[in-house]
Amino acid sequence: MSLVNASRSELTKQFTTAIWWVLGLVLLVYVGSTAGGLAATFGALATGALGGDAVSGPALPTEMLPPVIYSLATAVGYVFPLLIGTLLVTNEFRHKTLTPTFLATPRRGIALGGKVVAGILMGLLYAVVALVATVGLGGGLLAVFGIDTALGSAETWAMIGRMVIAFVLWALVGIAVGTLVRNQVAAVVGVLAFTQFIEPILRTVGGFVEGVSGITEYLPGAASDALVGASIYSSLGGETAAVGLHWWAGGLVLLGYAVVLLVIGYAVSWRRDVS
Repeated sequence: MSLVNASRSELTKQFTTAIWWVLGLVLLVYVGSTAGGLAATFGALATGALGGDAVSGPALPTEMLPPVIYSLATAVGYVFPLLIGTLLVTNEFRHKTLTPTFLATPRRGIALGGKVVAGILMGLLYAVVALVATVGLGGGLLAVFGIDTALGSAETWAMIGRMVIAFVLWALVGIAVGTLVRNQVAAVVGVLAFTQFIEPILRTVGGFVEGVSGITEYLPGAASDALVGASIYSSLGGETAAVGLHWWAGGLVLLGYAVVLLVIGYAVSWRRDVS
């Protein structure tokens, strides 16, 4: 079977289950409510509609609001392409459908390549959903409060393009994790534990302990924020701002995670016998 046919087969598997649209819907609601709530709050602060004289000004300068609101797509939504990539592989192990997959595609590299192509397309799809939530809803609410949405700026569109790349890379990291960790429960729990607890704690420590930030900036979430070029966490002072990787370096670090984990997973897990 060719890579094209393998990719078509993987997409057919993906879209015949409900998990892709369930995760997409949760992504839309979660990121949209976060972006909308923060855009309304910061917009009200900027116009004096919230707090009146008791509030001295917005928590962020108005020119910083559009990139911070738009980047919520990756800052809080990156776990969704990561999960869909992980599930794309681990579902095969859980439901024991990998044997017919390998019978249809005996060349396991082609079979894995089909999943990579499917992951790239799912990453693009989820990026569109997340951007509808942040740029559409968040940007719309900024406009309601009279704040420039910066959508006429080439820099804003370059950032949006980098967010799309980040979503694709996160989907590839998820595929790599799923290839390496065959047990679906262990893979999903591990992904959630690392992204929602371990890395945030390490990055918070890095923002206050001298010398640690030089290490934590190479964590996958920090690399993703560097690639995008904006994050609410650094903007609100949770980390040392303006110190970190260049956007291209952040992209290379995140790509490196995907490639290294995928190679290891292929070598130690994907080539093993399946029942």
